[in-house]
Order: sequence, then structure tokens, then C-alpha cells
Amino acid sequence: MKVTNRGEWRRKLWRRKNKRGYLKIHVAVDVKTGQILAMEVTDERTGDSKMLKPLIERTSERANIKLAFMESAHDSRENFNFLESKGIEPGIRPKRGASGKARGSWARRRATREFMKGEKRWKRRVGYGRRWKVEGTFSNLKRTFGEFVVAREFKNMVQEMLLKAFTYNLLMNLSVGR
Repeated sequence: MKVTNRGEWRRKLWRRKNKRGYLKIHVAVDVKTGQILAMEVTDERTGDSKMLKPLIERTSERANIKLAFMESAHDSRENFNFLESKGIEPGIRPKRGASGKARGSWARRRATREFMKGEKRWKRRVGYGRRWKVEGTFSNLKRTFGEFVVAREFKNMVQEMLLKAFTYNLLMNLSVGR
């Protein structure tokens, strides 16, 4: 999400490359309903991999997680070990050139080796194609509320995004009830 949309016309008119700043929105989405179960808001410097644990812990309070789909940005030994300790099957796509060696994570080794044997077979078995629901949720959120926040202070930006997620979930519930 853009921190601001202010001055966008000036950037286009004068082709300026001013740094805008972004918020990173990390979400846990129920792939069956499209509901946002948990959200973490950080600045653009925070890596996706570090946000897996807080998202899973928050989501576990609201739902029983059996399988977690994630892109390769979440591929780390720590994340695989954490998911295994919680009894959650990792649907994490391994990074390109990932090693099939354990190096402290047998769960990552199993997943990586299975992926290396056949990506299509791994995707089918895990159901990785259902990850589109998360991308669809982001798209819907941006189309409904815009790609930027109005608040200027970070704590208020976080509150604004949480309010948008809450409202999004309400709208999803209304559309499902038809």
C-alpha cells in the first residue's frame, strides 16, 4: 500500500522519481471464504519471512490451521520448523536453487525434495493453486478502498488498515449471505 497518493500528478507530469514509501501488508486468508483472519502491517524494510510466526499465532486463535500456503519469500528453515512444531503442513514454494539438504530442518528437506522431483505433482498434492484466493483478497481490498492510506503517523496507518480489513470482512459476509 502506498503511504500517500499526494503529488502523484506531479510525478507523472514531471517524471520525478521521488521515494514514496510503502506499507507492507501481511495477511492470513481463509482460502475457503476469502476472509482475512489476521493482518500485520509493517514498513517496506520488514521481510515477509519474519512475519510468518506472528500471523500463524494470531490466526491460530481464530481458526484451526491444517495447511499454510505461502510464496517462496517465506522459505526458511525457521519457518518450516515453526510450522512443523504447530502441526501445520507447509505449502511453501521453495526458492529457486534450494538445496535438498536438511541443515537443521527435516520438514524443509522433505518439502524441497518433493518439489524438486516434480513441481506440478507437488502443487497438485499440496493444493498450491488455492493460493490465488490470497492474491484475490489483496486485489479486492485495493479496488474497494484504494491503494493508499490517508493517515500520516504509522500507528494510525496500522489502525486504518485494520479498519479496512474489518470492513472488507463485513462486506464479504454480506455478499455471502445472498
